[in-house]
Amino acid sequence: MSLRINDIAPDFTANSTEGRISFHDWLGGSYAILFSHPRDFTPVCTTEFGAVAQLAAEFDKRNTKVIGVSVDSVEDHGKWKADIEKFGGAPANFPMIDDTDLTVAKAYDMLPADYYLPTEGRTPAHSATVRTVFIIGPDKKVRLTMTYPMSVGRNFAEILRALDAVQETDGVPLATPANWVPGQDVIVALALDDAAAEAKYGPLDKKLPYLRFAKDPKHS
Repeated sequence: MSLRINDIAPDFTANSTEGRISFHDWLGGSYAILFSHPRDFTPVCTTEFGAVAQLAAEFDKRNTKVIGVSVDSVEDHGKWKADIEKFGGAPANFPMIDDTDLTVAKAYDMLPADYYLPTEGRTPAHSATVRTVFIIGPDKKVRLTMTYPMSVGRNFAEILRALDAVQETDGVPLATPANWVPGQDVIVALALDDAAAEAKYGPLDKKLPYLRFAKDPKHS
């Protein structure tokens, strides 16, 4: 069964380009983005990992660790890093997990439906992980998931925006509207009446009785 929001992210121990990793221990008190990709030395994956490498400082600012997963070996990951840096202009200084035995891919349900078909006539592509993203909180719970087909490269600016929204609303009675970016107004939850909402977040912009905006408390 696939993972759901607020499930505990499965723990695992695996070899990586940064050594042996026990996932929950490695996560510590940080947020994490765990993302899978189909194969090393492939064009879309190289552009994606280059994009992640370029965003290293942004993830650091957000107390967020990044970790990649694929079915390739640590040795292949290490060789591929040179191509990622050549294309992206920044080193891929985040762990890349060796999941040749598919332990992580199965635990996180990262495999396409084709993987579960009879083995006759299957190609290596049927065992390749799809482009899955998990944002995981310091409490080890899954906060957000995204899944893309192998042919569609991810927009990591959107993943960063989604991370900002998760952190903005984590543990507080707030939500973010469509297309929100940090600094824009946020939505106050209906758990607070108008008086309590204004006492906590200042004047409200009441668009509808159930849709009340307040200034972004983290950027006001």
